[in-house]
Amino acid sequence: MNHVFSLIAHHGYLLLFLVVLGEAIGLPVPAAVALVAAGAAAAAGTLNIYRALFVALSAALIGDTLLFILGRYMGWSLLGLLCRLSVNPESCILRSAESFYKRGKTTLLVAKFIPGVNTMAPPLAGSMRMRPLQFLRFDSAGASLYILAYSGMGFLFRDFVAAITRGFQAASRAFGEVFFLAAIAYIAYRVWLYHKNKVYRVVPRVQVEELASKLASEEKDKVLILDVRSHGYYDANAERIRGSIRLEPNNLSEELKILPKDKDIYVYCT
Repeated sequence: MNHVFSLIAHHGYLLLFLVVLGEAIGLPVPAAVALVAAGAAAAAGTLNIYRALFVALSAALIGDTLLFILGRYMGWSLLGLLCRLSVNPESCILRSAESFYKRGKTTLLVAKFIPGVNTMAPPLAGSMRMRPLQFLRFDSAGASLYILAYSGMGFLFRDFVAAITRGFQAASRAFGEVFFLAAIAYIAYRVWLYHKNKVYRVVPRVQVEELASKLASEEKDKVLILDVRSHGYYDANAERIRGSIRLEPNNLSEELKILPKDKDIYVYCT
């Protein structure tokens, strides 16, 4: 943390731009810490507060707009890529899509404050065909709130930030040891979670031709097809596989109780 403060003080606007841009496109960089440091540096006269705010907002909008455009053209494949590092990528996508569906465009107002959703919101908006100008309005408002909150905190509590910095300098060795141990513990925890959830990464699949031949045979009465497309991608008036029925993916525990036990069940999703 002290290292970030020092870099902001010496390299200023460029580093602030790169850190905020990096977080916007999904890199694990501490944009909030950089914004606090920039606010404190502005209070000390090292940076110009208005220029710092402009640089940070520009970086956030460039990163978000890039993901919005990619989400519009790459859709689900981009969301899968962004969730690749998750313990369970499919549940990562489903939770993000559900959050965006429930709150709609207002998700963009608070997305920056929510880890995970901050990166997923722009490509979700793009893949769900949100209008570009509408996206820019809500994303600009959300990015402005985020930047003003953290840079304002650094600006108003400059002395407190300086005290924290001195504290980190005094305890740098102890902090480094604790951070090293915490990193090892976190990596071990992630490895354990990965192996625990490994079974959920294997999704049995069937070729289209195989299902089509079953539907054309005498076994068609023993086949049930379920439409489990996620929120925002499901449209009751859109084309669907003939004879399929809708199953609500976020209410599986109840929906599964009414399914027949004597049929082969096939599902298709987004």
